[in-house]
Amino acid sequence: MSLPVEIETSLTTRDRRQLKERGISVQTLENQLATFQRGIPFAKLKRPCRPGDGLNVLRSSDTPALIQNFERARTAGRIMKFVPASGIGTRMFKFLEAARLRGTSGAPAPTEHLTRFFSNLPKFAFYHDLKNVLSGQGRQLDRLLAGNEYHPVIDALLDSLNYAGLPKGLMAFHRYTGTTRTPIEEHLVEAADYAKDDDGRARVHFTVSPDHQPAVQQHIEKARHALGLNHVSWVAGCSAQKPSTDTIAVTMNHGLFRDSENNLLFRPAGHGALLSNLHELHGDVVFIKNIDNVVPDHLKEPCSHYQRILGGLLVGLQDTVFSFLTQLESGATSPALLERITEWANQSLALAIPNQWHERTIPQKARWLFTWLNRPIRVCGMVPHVNQPGGGPFWVGQEDGATSLQIVEASQVDPDSPAQQEVFASSTHFNPVDMVCGVRDYQGRPFHLDRFVDPDTGFIAQKSYKGKELKALELPGLWNGGMANWHSVFVEIPRETFNPVKTVLDLLSPEHQPPERP
Repeated sequence: MSLPVEIETSLTTRDRRQLKERGISVQTLENQLATFQRGIPFAKLKRPCRPGDGLNVLRSSDTPALIQNFERARTAGRIMKFVPASGIGTRMFKFLEAARLRGTSGAPAPTEHLTRFFSNLPKFAFYHDLKNVLSGQGRQLDRLLAGNEYHPVIDALLDSLNYAGLPKGLMAFHRYTGTTRTPIEEHLVEAADYAKDDDGRARVHFTVSPDHQPAVQQHIEKARHALGLNHVSWVAGCSAQKPSTDTIAVTMNHGLFRDSENNLLFRPAGHGALLSNLHELHGDVVFIKNIDNVVPDHLKEPCSHYQRILGGLLVGLQDTVFSFLTQLESGATSPALLERITEWANQSLALAIPNQWHERTIPQKARWLFTWLNRPIRVCGMVPHVNQPGGGPFWVGQEDGATSLQIVEASQVDPDSPAQQEVFASSTHFNPVDMVCGVRDYQGRPFHLDRFVDPDTGFIAQKSYKGKELKALELPGLWNGGMANWHSVFVEIPRETFNPVKTVLDLLSPEHQPPERP
């Protein structure tokens, strides 16, 4: 396929050099421009997943076997944690930034959030760092608070400590006796708890923005020593979203948007771009969890327990799928085997039998089942609905008339369809991004993850650049369209396993505070 003549001729030598330097092909550019032209269809929601209907509720009697499955994978060194960690603190401190904008006097008008923040300031893990910074400026934090002089305190936190621009992963979240921990440190400790193999290695990978990659890598190295955990060595690193995953910006009329120097403008394409980072790790059993969903040590046990359960369920599913694939590859295609496979896949992996299935020959059925089975698997924990922005588990209609299990975000639902909005609002469970992924095939080879993406599940947003309106394209989300053609299994997990920090005030919740002393 070639570019339309008007686009082909509008690409200058400089444009082509810019594409080449980013690692973006002309074909990729064409595909993105075509997506802007045709738009992205909304998801066709059939119904939300409920317990017993797309959402598994595990029995306590299932736990021993699942833990045993997980332990097999853990001791063999198959486990890795993958933590999207590029988010910065801007949104966490919006109300503090707003207070600064309301004026330059020492006492901004009190709001509920502002009052709660300053009255509980000593409870935050960054309190002593803030106190020391102000002391170095010749100011006493206690005196400032007593005099309602809040602006110097806000400036010290957001500017001197740089909490407005710091990655969440580098902020002090939790207090311990004589020390504090960042989310990165908590994820390392969590990995040591359940992901360490028999040689003491715990594998963790963080994805960060390019600007913060050196600081995060340095923090990881310091944490290895500061945490002081015996019998564990972290195989930990970080990577940044690649320029090749950025997407082109267009004008409101879908022409190529150019900056003030007449260069093409590219923008980061959302967390779906991290699929490339995940693929390049060539992992095996990979746990994915957001950077801000961490708890202190005294609350880690339930979280780690359910990680083991999710992991054990995945390994058990892999055992069965790999066995079936091996038999099919060997030529074992008896009607009894095919019936056993389809029955199991229908119950365990939401298999939708294609049309005219009974008219197909035995070899045709075997080939179709082999192709359908041979894909990545993910087991996703779902918590009972919480008041958080984000998506949940749904049965979604496909172009071929089949229905599949998908995680759907609000942006994927037609805002002008009351019926679709009603289905979305009726969901009883929420996606906390707590999942485990099997990214190798039955022969131990890494899947090419980009082959299982649904390209029609991205998002087109209206943005601006230096006052000029533009359209921006987000790639299919990592756990939405990026994994749309994986085998998906949704499992109910307790609300206590989900403790995100979206605003700094969330750190005041009991889940993020030290245990009360008797």
